Amino acid sequence: MSTEPEMEGTRPKDPPSSSKTKGRGGLVGFVASDHRYVFLGTSALALVGLALANQPHSASSFLARSYAVEVVLYYVLVAWIVVSLVALVNKLAKWRGDEYAKTSPFKRPQAVRAERICSYVVWAIVAAFVVDRVVVGAADLVSSSIAQSKNPTDFFSSAVYMIYSMRDEFATGIVNTVILAVVGTVIAFFLAILLVFLRLQTIERTDDDFVRFLKTVGSGFARVYSAVVRGTPMMVQGLIIYYGGTSLLTARGMSATQILGVWPPFTAAMVTIALNSTAYMMEVLRSGIGAVDPGQAEAARSLGLSQWQAMRSVVFPQGILNAVPALSNELVINIKDSSVLMVIGVVELMFASRTITGVYYKQLPVYVVTAVCYLVLTMLATKLLNVLAVRLGAKPSDGVKSSN
Repeated sequence: MSTEPEMEGTRPKDPPSSSKTKGRGGLVGFVASDHRYVFLGTSALALVGLALANQPHSASSFLARSYAVEVVLYYVLVAWIVVSLVALVNKLAKWRGDEYAKTSPFKRPQAVRAERICSYVVWAIVAAFVVDRVVVGAADLVSSSIAQSKNPTDFFSSAVYMIYSMRDEFATGIVNTVILAVVGTVIAFFLAILLVFLRLQTIERTDDDFVRFLKTVGSGFARVYSAVVRGTPMMVQGLIIYYGGTSLLTARGMSATQILGVWPPFTAAMVTIALNSTAYMMEVLRSGIGAVDPGQAEAARSLGLSQWQAMRSVVFPQGILNAVPALSNELVINIKDSSVLMVIGVVELMFASRTITGVYYKQLPVYVVTAVCYLVLTMLATKLLNVLAVRLGAKPSDGVKSSN
């Protein structure tokens, strides 16, 4: 058995050490790889660490128990900033061409590796200061605030004290806000499918007079409904729906207690959100269906499908997929816009916030916390809906849109 002789120079050479990590991915590859702008990025981080180090210690600070260690960490950050400034001066002195890359001591392979390792040390030190000053400090602030016998005077302590003291009302407001937005949006989606079908009805030659009448009335109703709902504020709609229902029940001889059992503000708010979102989602679906190639419907009709069958089996699925980003955005909008329904007395997040401010006569701390809660809810909803959109094969939403 013969083998071909190995030709000289054909054996692959071992890759240099700097390229051994190119095939690694994830965190291991990042940590083991050299990076550009190490001094620039890490020195900015070191400045953050120095700023935190100059903040007072909290009661549970672990660095306060070892002052010598904290001093060493502090001056390590200072030393890194000094080295970064020296590297910057060296860079500016050898700016032209590739002189810096060839002659600078900071660009030698051993120096680059040492810089990378030192940068990780700086990251670790800054992380220690973040945990000690921010995380532990926030925990101490919360524990001391809720232990107070009366409302503290400073901003953050007062906010924590008020929210904790009325945490049941605040939690109920958050839960009701989520329920109103989610359930109202789901109901609106199915109503919008029905209305967009009516909106897109066209009269055909084979239709008799009764079918023509139904199509005309259905399409006209969908147009008028969209114009009226989208042309009036949700707050006004909520007031009309709630007090309209209350008036009807009062006319039937029901007492105020009986009316609250049959037609509470929460139910009126749910109806308002559902009916309001239906108009917007109908137009979104209509745009998504309009983006479907007309040849799809024509091909379905040529195969013998009726207009309803063609819409249901061919056009609607593609149109809904086109409209998924805008449809999902309606949930995010409803999370925010449900706040206007506090005017009818529904206990949602904004109503709970107003209740807290009415008890303690402090507005700004509570409203700042409320804004953060709305921000967290909308960002979480956007993230979850983007994941759902990707799974459905649709384009994810590009962020939180404005309100209706």
